[in-house]
Amino acid sequence: MSLHLTFLGTGTSQGVPMIGCCCPVCTSQDPRDKRTRTSLLVSTAEVTILIDTTPDLRFQSLREGLQSIDAVLFTHSHTDHIMGFDDLRRFSELKDAPLPIYAAPETMRKIQDAFYFVFENPKPAKNYLRVTPQLINGSFAIGDLDIIPVPLAHGRMTTLGFIFKKKGRILLAYYTDCQEVSPEALSAASGAEVLILDALRERPHPTHMNFATAIAAAREIQAKRTFFLHFCHDVSHAKKEEELPEKMALAYDGLKVDVA
Repeated sequence: MSLHLTFLGTGTSQGVPMIGCCCPVCTSQDPRDKRTRTSLLVSTAEVTILIDTTPDLRFQSLREGLQSIDAVLFTHSHTDHIMGFDDLRRFSELKDAPLPIYAAPETMRKIQDAFYFVFENPKPAKNYLRVTPQLINGSFAIGDLDIIPVPLAHGRMTTLGFIFKKKGRILLAYYTDCQEVSPEALSAASGAEVLILDALRERPHPTHMNFATAIAAAREIQAKRTFFLHFCHDVSHAKKEEELPEKMALAYDGLKVDVA
């Protein structure tokens, strides 16, 4: 096993079921239709990396029995991707050390603004969150993984996708929260072992890919396996999965994938 993936959450910003909604998906008894906010755990024998800190991080961590995180990557600063930030303090406490957090400069600034109390105290107590900010300005390495940031258009902002390599081999391309995949991003992910793509719903959306654009991008990238995520309550897991092309599937909360 070169890489182990755990889909902590696969839902859009309001989660599924949505508050006050009685649609067929929000009232579905299929556990795959219960979606917390989108986040991924990436693990190797050397390192465990969390991508984004959703408002559901505490619940996701308890559900998966998560006990250790070595680093955190942030795709962007939207609330459904950062608002569980303070729940990292338990992982900092367990390690009795600061957690490295990686983000683009603008994303880091917004995290620091939102959670100013974490950054104002230079010597916090052991049970307070301690972090080491690391600005992403190019490729970097964590443990035995080489990580390449990939800019993605997301409305008026730019998010970061991440390519994970080991010994030059592309194990994972993670592209969430984007309205398209640029030619450069397609090329960067080409031939990945696993591709994870944003696919909000069937209808077009101004800041997210729908299934038609996501499937088209996946066909160009030609990964060995593709998983879609960040679904809204328009998407019935069982129904949509039946319609997908070969080697493409819907992710769901708690799904675990090994990359050999």
